[in-house]
Amino acid sequence: MKLKPGFKQEYIKRHNELWPGIADLIKRSGIRDYSIYLDEETNILFGVQKVEGETSSQDLGAVEIQQQWWDYMSDLMEVNPDHSPVTVYLEEVFHLD
Repeated sequence: MKLKPGFKQEYIKRHNELWPGIADLIKRSGIRDYSIYLDEETNILFGVQKVEGETSSQDLGAVEIQQQWWDYMSDLMEVNPDHSPVTVYLEEVFHLD
């Protein structure tokens, strides 16, 4: 994902005030241990989440509250026409437990 320049503090503020309905949806979907990191040189946001099953947070777009959250965040990030964040699949090339 990519943050628009100058919106770091607002992005952090909105996530610190995460809507309870979004948190509940994520947890009910089997997503846990979810973190988002920012590379300030490129404004790239890198999300890491552990999932049970095949669902990721990007698969929740049919749920109304998720669509509302995406709309709410769309002024801060690069987004698709449906306001979902533009994401790029990254291939895991190394893992160590």
